[in-house]
Amino acid sequence: MLLLFLLASAVAPGTTFTCTPVAVWDGDWPIWCAEGPRIRLAGIAAREIDETCRPGHPCPTASGRAARDHLVSLLGGARGTRRTGHVVVRGPRLTCVSNGSAKGDRTGALCRSPQTGDLSCAMVRSGYALAWKRYGGDRLCKSAGLLSRRR
Repeated sequence: MLLLFLLASAVAPGTTFTCTPVAVWDGDWPIWCAEGPRIRLAGIAAREIDETCRPGHPCPTASGRAARDHLVSLLGGARGTRRTGHVVVRGPRLTCVSNGSAKGDRTGALCRSPQTGDLSCAMVRSGYALAWKRYGGDRLCKSAGLLSRRR
């Protein structure tokens, strides 16, 4: 029972953990990890899968489906679809650092892939997401010149 609790809980802030991605919903969350956590990529915002943007969130021009598909490609490509609509992926193990709960059982995290580097910055650099100043995204990718023009 403790194991189930740990799998459904957010990873404590500052903790470095491993994520082997197994499924993705959209361009910024959740990335389901074989190890249990559900990750919300820190510091960025992508359109929702229904093509909307939530009030108060940065709103990139790229569609939600395009953002999801790009994140899927960064994670090794699609391997199918679950009945829920999540895209199944099988990619390299990620190294992530938690910045705490992203509401509920999601973990906000900065994650690096051995193949593509920082996933949040890769999504911003490609135009599928915007850096989100409220959550430090403006500092996250600053060295790469990837500041959001919208807030």
